[in-house]
Amino acid sequence: MASLAPTFGRGAMTNHWVDIKNADLVLIMGGNAAEAHPCGFKWVIEAKKTRSAKLVVVDPRFTRSAAVADFYAPIRVGSDIAFLSGVINYLLTNDKINHEYVQAYTNAGYLINTGYTFNEGMFSGYDEAKRSYDNTTWKYQMDEATGFAKIDYSMQDPQCVLQLMKQHFAPYTPEVVSKVTGTPQKDYEKILEMMGECAKPNKVMTILYALGWTQHSVGSQNIRTMALIQLLLGNIGMAGGGINALRGHANVQGITDMCLIGASLPGYLANPTDKEATLAQFIEAKTPKLLQAGQMNYWSNYSKFFVSHLKSMYGPNATAENQFGYDWMPKIDGAQDVLALFERMHQGKLTGFFCQGFNPLASVPHAAKLGQALAKLKYLVVMDPLTTETSEFWKAHGEYHDVKPEEVQTEVFRLPANLFAEQEGSFTNSGRVIQWRWSGADAPGETKGDAEIMAALFLKLRDMYADGQGANSEPLKKLHWPYRIPNKPSPEELAKEVSGVALADVLDLKDPTKVLAKAGEQLAGFAQLRDDGSTSCGNWIYSGSWSQVGNLMARRDNSDPSGLGQTLNWGFAWPANRRILYNRASCDANGKPWDAKRTVIKWVGDKWTGNDIPDIRPDAPPAEVSPFIMNPEGVARLFAFAGMKEGPLPVHYEPFESPLAENPMFPSNAKAKNNPAARVFPGDQENFGTADAYPFVATTYRLVEHFHFWTKHSWLNAVTQPEQFVEIGEELAKSKGIAHGDKVRVSSKRGKIEAVAVVTKRIPTLQVNGKPTHTVGIPIHWGFKGVTRPGYLTNVLTPYVGDANVQTPEFKAFLVNIEKV
Repeated sequence: MASLAPTFGRGAMTNHWVDIKNADLVLIMGGNAAEAHPCGFKWVIEAKKTRSAKLVVVDPRFTRSAAVADFYAPIRVGSDIAFLSGVINYLLTNDKINHEYVQAYTNAGYLINTGYTFNEGMFSGYDEAKRSYDNTTWKYQMDEATGFAKIDYSMQDPQCVLQLMKQHFAPYTPEVVSKVTGTPQKDYEKILEMMGECAKPNKVMTILYALGWTQHSVGSQNIRTMALIQLLLGNIGMAGGGINALRGHANVQGITDMCLIGASLPGYLANPTDKEATLAQFIEAKTPKLLQAGQMNYWSNYSKFFVSHLKSMYGPNATAENQFGYDWMPKIDGAQDVLALFERMHQGKLTGFFCQGFNPLASVPHAAKLGQALAKLKYLVVMDPLTTETSEFWKAHGEYHDVKPEEVQTEVFRLPANLFAEQEGSFTNSGRVIQWRWSGADAPGETKGDAEIMAALFLKLRDMYADGQGANSEPLKKLHWPYRIPNKPSPEELAKEVSGVALADVLDLKDPTKVLAKAGEQLAGFAQLRDDGSTSCGNWIYSGSWSQVGNLMARRDNSDPSGLGQTLNWGFAWPANRRILYNRASCDANGKPWDAKRTVIKWVGDKWTGNDIPDIRPDAPPAEVSPFIMNPEGVARLFAFAGMKEGPLPVHYEPFESPLAENPMFPSNAKAKNNPAARVFPGDQENFGTADAYPFVATTYRLVEHFHFWTKHSWLNAVTQPEQFVEIGEELAKSKGIAHGDKVRVSSKRGKIEAVAVVTKRIPTLQVNGKPTHTVGIPIHWGFKGVTRPGYLTNVLTPYVGDANVQTPEFKAFLVNIEKV
């Protein structure tokens, strides 16, 4: 059985919503904040009003964000890395970088193994059969005497990262980028100049992105490419800077933080596998080795976070003698992301599926495949306030899939849950701010809260396995269930458990005579977590959100002494109530702020102080400890020797369905047309369309009048956007004989939809690789349930392929044909 809650896009803001007002330049790319995040977009307008900030929008469509932008440039869907790589080339060749920041705070001077190569779109170490890389040659050269990585502080050695980057990104000239992306060269060069100005210490740029970047087969590298730009400019850690993911709805950040998707554990801790037979082996595998002398190597604390999580799971049953219950933890046997799970289901390898607050038939690609997969289950449990397409997948719904109702053996159970507004608890927004909210209304009928439903199921299962018979009964019996009303855990109890509690007196590691927290007290934060069984914490990044002082998530003090919008007493931001991540990098090597008017923190001789919680040990001398403590070398990685499965540096690869016959960056190497490490399952290759049959590129997006698939159940929203439509440009409409308001059929290799055509100037025809390229824009909000006019699920059209790192599906770039009905 598998359980899954929804999310397709990873990340969080390094900064926060209000901080956008501190930017001098705002780039919106891979998102449409004015329409998809209308409340947060006010801070972009604030930056324009108070700082005369410039807003640049890069998008395949002229959006509502573009309508208030200072500069707009179109781009072909799926070519973002080429666009951004050209920015990197411009910054390096025109010396538009913050040299002191780059030298001290990145691995620009680190030397890479001489065996590392990059030829015709492929890195050294590629295994074609496995569609994966062996990253051995990507690693640092190590000093045998010290055991640490070698560094050339002059950054002139041909094997140092900066020189390798110059070579890698040199082909991405403005002319080439314009050819690949369709962005007019004059527009592109204007944007290059605007971004290059932000290398000055008193100029800061921020980037706002959303699913327009993540939902690609190169989604993780889209984001990473922009991170490289911000590091070269010195904008990470700065007020008004950073990389800012705009999450799709109010608590999608909380869902990923708590890891309800099943691919990892709360706080982004890894799931154990059969390779780590013991807790010691698991901790050894997950704890990195120090790569530079004197650095913090933050993840050396992995055992404290993980053991504290085990204690929250198994309570007093978890002891040092039984590895704190490590053997009771499920050991995953492969990828647990949404694509992998539905592939397993499609192969008949899953018996049951528990679907909580998730509508996969509408949200996972290739709806026909999903219908077939769901029909192979023995049972499906749908826990949702609404009737969803997934809960009625087994009914005949036209051409969505070839499932015949009379042949479906899946037993479907519906568990009506309360809406979010009918429950008390916490929400975590894009800026990592956890805010307590109270129920706004009583739930109707016999619906129940999520926790109450889950508690009832668990207690029944535990009772059924009480005799010890049946597989895996012991983990059920050993699970800690300390709630006052067992069948109805309160949100307060759950929040305290997640935040962390001392099970025994927690002593100061430097002074054992000092008690930091007494047994039974709530912990002040993750620094108090221990790996000896004396602390319990459900999610280390939320540690301290409900401290001994009380529920910090419920704070509503919006005082802002700094004027930067920090409001440290409003809610609780993870981790440690820190509002700007990597804020140590907002100062130079001596601890002096790069821009005194935007001081986040500063060194005052014996400690760090300022307008935020320092992202470093408070007494760490600035000359000794580098800002990027999450890496064991203490610096940010321009060159990622680990963690990125398709390579240590970004590369432009075409979407798996491309209007081009080859990758224009590497036309002679067919293997490098698409991401060579992307997730492609056996059998799905034949479902990819080609440009001869499907000549137009398509992309999906949201509208401000609707909220995903929820509001099609609301009469008021149905009135504002009652019927499904698609958008096409005037040239495409003319060539196909389509007029505004005509009914059209949009088809891909996997299926087809019918909708009303909106003919618009907002979607330009682009010249790509010497040929005109037309785009079809498809809003996502319709389906066969709700009070809007019946429509089609957009994922009828989209391909079953995912990003190499987090397997986010490629919803934003695929091929279609369009014709008048």
